[in-house]
Amino acid sequence: MAESNKENAAAFSMADLGASLPGAKAGLVNVLKDKLQTLVGTSSGYIESLPYNVKRRVEALQELQGQHKEFETKFFEEKAALEAKYQKLYEPFYKKRFEIVNGMIEVEVAKEVEGAKEEKEEEPKKEKDATDEKGVPEFWLTAMKNNDVVGMQITERDEGALKFLKDITWSRLDSDKEDEKGFKLDFFFNENPYFKNSVLTKTYYMVDENEPILDHATGTEIDWLPGKNLTRKVMKKKPKKGAKNAKPVTKIEQCASFFNFFYPPKVPEDDDVDEDDAEELQEVMEQDYDIGSTIRDKIIPHAVSWFTGEEGEGDDDECISEELDDDLDDDGSDESEEENKDKATLS
Repeated sequence: MAESNKENAAAFSMADLGASLPGAKAGLVNVLKDKLQTLVGTSSGYIESLPYNVKRRVEALQELQGQHKEFETKFFEEKAALEAKYQKLYEPFYKKRFEIVNGMIEVEVAKEVEGAKEEKEEEPKKEKDATDEKGVPEFWLTAMKNNDVVGMQITERDEGALKFLKDITWSRLDSDKEDEKGFKLDFFFNENPYFKNSVLTKTYYMVDENEPILDHATGTEIDWLPGKNLTRKVMKKKPKKGAKNAKPVTKIEQCASFFNFFYPPKVPEDDDVDEDDAEELQEVMEQDYDIGSTIRDKIIPHAVSWFTGEEGEGDDDECISEELDDDLDDDGSDESEEENKDKATLS
């Protein structure tokens, strides 16, 4: 079986699709558009049909956009350099977090924030003795579950395996190698009854780091232990009535699982994709990159806030606030109507 860093053959290539991913999220896939365009018809010729003077103005706009592009390229270059600088500064904090979460070091009362000792409620001695847990159990599982984007991918079956997750890190690929631009996510696991791998890796290869254009993504081939593959489920179908000595038909089907994240979507050949399949493929690609970038940009840097639920509270409050505003607007309009009716009656 493959080692932890062996990449899954079922990787998808967006170089073939020319996937352009603006900002932190996956954008529309250029060649995917071309495929759709080929299926639904070629360009309508709208630009070609424009009057000469209008076409000249469009060309001027394109030139302006080209100038903007130059500044945008510089922005991404400076952004990448700044991120690399601070990534090194973050490393000691991530190391200390790893040690605390996994019980490698104990937090001393003397090092707590001033005043925290007095405010902290004393736990019963018996309860302390009974709870011999080290570190912070289920830290990463809880943090990921509390994030909407990642939490939606985690099933109840996955939780058993993700309880063994002890750390998540990300790093840039070697920028000196032209064919290796991008980033990778490493998921470190304690020994567990689900798979043999100690590290599961998801790697995103970028065509151009200055503009986030994805070339392809790969995932570690998971070395599942017998009967423990969380991405598959065994379906048993009873034999038809009247069939003698017939055994139940066993069928293995793919099922929802967070671990499908390590099996990126596979891009079919040009001839094998129709309009509906292309749209579905685009959606899957966007979701895959969204999960990876969310883990990199949100969960890893602010893991404890996701663990406590603080990081997601603002979104809920905002939704509630918007709902209250809508209700107030509705109530206000009703009252105005009633007042107008009363005034009309009096007059």
